[in-house]
Amino acid sequence: MPKNIAALLAVLAVMPVFAADQPQWGEARTRNMVSSETGLVDSFDLVSGKNVKWTASLGTQSFATATVAGGKVFIGCNNKIPRNPKHKDDCGVLLCLDEKDGKLIWQFLVPKREGGDPFLDWPETGWCSPATIDGDRVYTVTNRGEVVCLDVNGMANGNDGPYKDEGQHMAVAGQPAHEVCPDDADVIWMTNLITACGIYTHDAQHCSVLVDGPLLYVNTGNGVDNTHIKIRCPQAPTLAVFEKATGKFLAREDENISPNIPHAAWSSPGIGEINGKKLVFLGGANGICYAFEALQGVAPASLPAGTEAGATTVQTLKKVWSFDCDPTCPKQEVHKFRGNKKEGPSQCTGMPVLYKNRIYATAGGDVWQGKRQAWLKCIDATKTGDITTSAEIWSYPIANICIATPAIADGLVYITDCGGMVHCVDAETGKMVWTHQMMGQLWASCMVADGKVYVGSRSAKGDFCILAAGREKKVLCATQLGAEIAGTAAIANGTVYVGTMKKLYALKKSE
Repeated sequence: MPKNIAALLAVLAVMPVFAADQPQWGEARTRNMVSSETGLVDSFDLVSGKNVKWTASLGTQSFATATVAGGKVFIGCNNKIPRNPKHKDDCGVLLCLDEKDGKLIWQFLVPKREGGDPFLDWPETGWCSPATIDGDRVYTVTNRGEVVCLDVNGMANGNDGPYKDEGQHMAVAGQPAHEVCPDDADVIWMTNLITACGIYTHDAQHCSVLVDGPLLYVNTGNGVDNTHIKIRCPQAPTLAVFEKATGKFLAREDENISPNIPHAAWSSPGIGEINGKKLVFLGGANGICYAFEALQGVAPASLPAGTEAGATTVQTLKKVWSFDCDPTCPKQEVHKFRGNKKEGPSQCTGMPVLYKNRIYATAGGDVWQGKRQAWLKCIDATKTGDITTSAEIWSYPIANICIATPAIADGLVYITDCGGMVHCVDAETGKMVWTHQMMGQLWASCMVADGKVYVGSRSAKGDFCILAAGREKKVLCATQLGAEIAGTAAIANGTVYVGTMKKLYALKKSE
């Protein structure tokens, strides 16, 4: 081999590999919290600016995770630091920032729900749902319980429609429409989950919309009312399917999940292929994990007699299997256990993840009102029917509440809990490999890439750790970002994005 070619290959072998964008929460095929990029930061310093590409102010509360596509970074926050002095109301805000420098490209402001009940849309909580980007469209769920399709370029290239009422939607009820500016969002279509699916919102909406070809799978966010002991909409679905092009409501689960929701449905849907068949996975708010057959296309179902021309019937998703993550917990009158820290119902809050024909899912008590006990479950995803007694491969007990999504890489599962513990578990056996104690609750999931585990906590000072991935625990970096961290780190184009309640940090190795 010529020396110059050999030298070139040697250089290429150690060059970082960038997996380009991260257009949704988690990896594209299975929604696993991993990235194939290399050359990522293993340390940084906010004071000196070492390995800090840029920072952007968010507000005072941001529970969302960033996503990145097409040179743009998307993240939700509140409006306590208005970017437009004309917009000073309490709103959920979806920001679209320039990937190069973090400067604002456009924003979508959505005022809080009316009615005087803070539990419908908690004050100053902001925008919690991660955005999903597909081509030139952004799909997400607003703080008001609306599935929206947005133009990735905002209003800068005009109001593309068919939705044309952005100015009025940005205004608080009873106030005149806001003037629409080039740095505002352009809504293509909007579907209200309250009217379309009959849900009842609670606290905050959290869903990472799953795009599958022409379809969108959405966790509806149905929940309790302000008494915390009543489900106002027990017939409403917790998983719904919409046409990507129009927002039409096409299908729903019909597993009677809603009556047994302890608090609200917050688990995003996952996807994967088992035995040549595409399945959609849902961590049920009743503590049961489900697999449904993915819909094929968007052809309307047969219309019953009397149906108006142009309408479609709402199909029922076909269940392939169900697995009760806590079969001995209460299944009726679950709300009478509110505040009971020792016993009560379980729910799934994290997203189920498919890895080598197995589903890894977490379940346990509610983060505010429920018992402390939780579990990481490993489920044989190849079975059918009620697989509660036949498909459990292993169960890993977690002593504190767990609302995170598993990250699985190289035969290891990384999961966090609300006691501040990071767990590394053998994916094959369910045996603990190591644990690492952090300060504050861990709501964020681990993000694994480049032989590293990135995770932040809800401690007041925003503790953040970079750990070595693998069977030997090693802390590469332990620092503080100055405010609570609730969202999962995102990775795109050689940069690690970490959002606190107040700021978004873009971390990249200095050249």
